Amino acid sequence: MKKASDLFIECLEEEGVEYIFGVPGEENLDFLDSLSRSTKIKLILTRHEQGAGFMAATYGRHTGKTGVCLATLGPGATNFVTAAAYAQLGGMPMMMITGQKPIKKSKQGRFQILDVCSMMSPITKFTHQMASSDNIPSRVREAIRLAEEEKPGAVHIELPEDIADEHTDSRPLKRSHARRPNADTKSIREAVKALENAKSPVLVIGAGANRTMTSRMLLQFIEKTGIPFLTTQLGKGVIDERHPKFLGCAALSAGDFVHRAVEASDCIVNLGHDVIEKPPFFMKEDGPTVIHISSKTAEVDPVYFPHIEVIGDIANAVWQIKEDIVPSGSWKFDHMLAYRQGEVDHTAPLAKDERFPIFPPHLVQSIRDAMPDDGIICLDNGVYKIWFARGYTAYRPNTVLLDNALATMGAGLPSAMMSSMIYPDRKVMAICGDGGFMMNSQEMETAVRLGLNMTVLILNDNSYGMIRWKQANMGFKDWGLTYGNPDFVKYAESYGAHGHRVESAAHLKELLAHTRDTPGVHLIDCPVDYSENDQILNIDIKKLSKEM
Repeated sequence: MKKASDLFIECLEEEGVEYIFGVPGEENLDFLDSLSRSTKIKLILTRHEQGAGFMAATYGRHTGKTGVCLATLGPGATNFVTAAAYAQLGGMPMMMITGQKPIKKSKQGRFQILDVCSMMSPITKFTHQMASSDNIPSRVREAIRLAEEEKPGAVHIELPEDIADEHTDSRPLKRSHARRPNADTKSIREAVKALENAKSPVLVIGAGANRTMTSRMLLQFIEKTGIPFLTTQLGKGVIDERHPKFLGCAALSAGDFVHRAVEASDCIVNLGHDVIEKPPFFMKEDGPTVIHISSKTAEVDPVYFPHIEVIGDIANAVWQIKEDIVPSGSWKFDHMLAYRQGEVDHTAPLAKDERFPIFPPHLVQSIRDAMPDDGIICLDNGVYKIWFARGYTAYRPNTVLLDNALATMGAGLPSAMMSSMIYPDRKVMAICGDGGFMMNSQEMETAVRLGLNMTVLILNDNSYGMIRWKQANMGFKDWGLTYGNPDFVKYAESYGAHGHRVESAAHLKELLAHTRDTPGVHLIDCPVDYSENDQILNIDIKKLSKEM
């Protein structure tokens, strides 16, 4: 017989868990004591449960294995809600473990007690309150199986105090070995016929293709056929965007150069489409043939109703199509590639604009120039996300971590911290607006305590800039979205980090190189000029691409 909390830790060890991120409370103390004796799992104490949740989710995003986080009951559990939604919508495997008062006999009435399982139910794949220590192995195994199964997401287990203190003779269960089913050969044949009969096919690479690591097969397919490709925001980096057949990233909803390229196609192969992203194209009656390739059947809505569905492992489906297809000599791609050239020609002079405060296109190019091929940028949420999605050339998968699912503020810093922990030899940068940074800025202390090497770049405009831009675009007066900020340099230094402030475009380049090459946690306060957002993103791009 062993203590239930000891068994729980053994089950997590059996699953290969490396870290537990969190803020323990009184109701977790049995679990914490058991964890203290583990030689395989390290506790990462954070300053807020949200930061712990974002770190666990990012661990899942990078590795495909379940990231684990811990909180107490009541307010600790409610602080997990945003991170749970972030993981669930973003397809990141994550397990939340929360404490609870004794469920068999308690002398504390309803103090701090919420129905956490009911709260978590709409935003997780699985939630369960442990009522018997004997069931811990099966519930942990089932939760992690579901968290990692495509589409990955969040799961939750509540461990009450009295259950954690029980004794049981149960033993951990071994991980199961499972592979995604392969697509049916008849659906492959239909897709191949549609492609061979098309005049101008195009590939759209989405979130599902990024999650399931299809890079190798997709590159082989593109090299054999010469079919051009574009990505959604969550598909960035699946194929090196320096590839001559790259058409761009669908960062805006419509009207960009890349959208015109898709509209010029008569057959769209939609790989790993995930409805949590804004659609990269809109279907209409008598429009192009759409082939849906994914591990799940299509979720049909008024603008998405594909004609052919190829369901199974995406990489295998691409391989099957590649083996079967005979590239057509009558395919025409020049008009699509011309739109990409139009975007490049429009962006190039903007990226050279060295005004101060820093102009967003110049900022994007400066960071791309400073980061190595395998460097990782982790974006928080704000208007700059559009500039980076459009203009930052991704060379490898999971090197541009942005959130185009929940699109939450506050995740950029914890996401970068996790990236730095997983890949200590790679250069990592968090890119945050001043608003998003302040939502979890306390995790700077965690980053310093962990001895991480990373840079935090704050785009400072003293406002919630994305909403302010939308406010202006809708014709409303500029009101209710500006604030003051602390001295970010002193703020960083107060945590033991290194603080820097950008004074010119040339100085920005110096600081990016210095912080990249100098160990420790660095913060760069970078004033930014968003004054032309509306003109460029809402007017110029749409006008120029339409004229083409």
